[in-house]
Amino acid sequence: MRKLTVEELCRMDVQQFKAARKVPLVVVLDNVRSLHNVGSVFRTADAFRLRGLCLCGVTGCPPSAEMHKTALGAEEAVDWRYFADTLDAVRWLKAEGYTVLAVEQVEGSRSLADAPFEPGRPYALVVGHEVMGVRQDVVDACDGAVEIPQYGTKHSLNVSVSAGIVLWEAVRQLTIEN
Repeated sequence: MRKLTVEELCRMDVQQFKAARKVPLVVVLDNVRSLHNVGSVFRTADAFRLRGLCLCGVTGCPPSAEMHKTALGAEEAVDWRYFADTLDAVRWLKAEGYTVLAVEQVEGSRSLADAPFEPGRPYALVVGHEVMGVRQDVVDACDGAVEIPQYGTKHSLNVSVSAGIVLWEAVRQLTIEN
């Protein structure tokens, strides 16, 4: 096997990305403190060609040199919107027709393996604070919750790792044509 060159990957530029059809999926960051985590989610959103991000509360917003270290320019391509309160983002998304799901370990959550993603419907996934997770009042406002099955001693993952895992499964189910 030979690694592909950047030229062989035929990557989109920012304008092509903005014009391209997107997966009907938005990520809501509920008070995510680390700019490295925020940048990582931007980069994952770019990789999966998501519709956008909602940055809420203390979550940092571009431009940010620290965020850029992990986003690597994805913050320029991926659409984003800031909300002072995550509940406002959830309400806005619901009014726009999104099914909003918390990524959280709660009563009644569905395993990611059984996630209810239906092609043609828009979804928003709320990921939370690095220590506290998704706020309870935000969980209450969501249409449901999904959780990642975990089998070790910690039962917690880094927020950007969790986002990547859940986004992979959601995008797999909501696949768009390239």
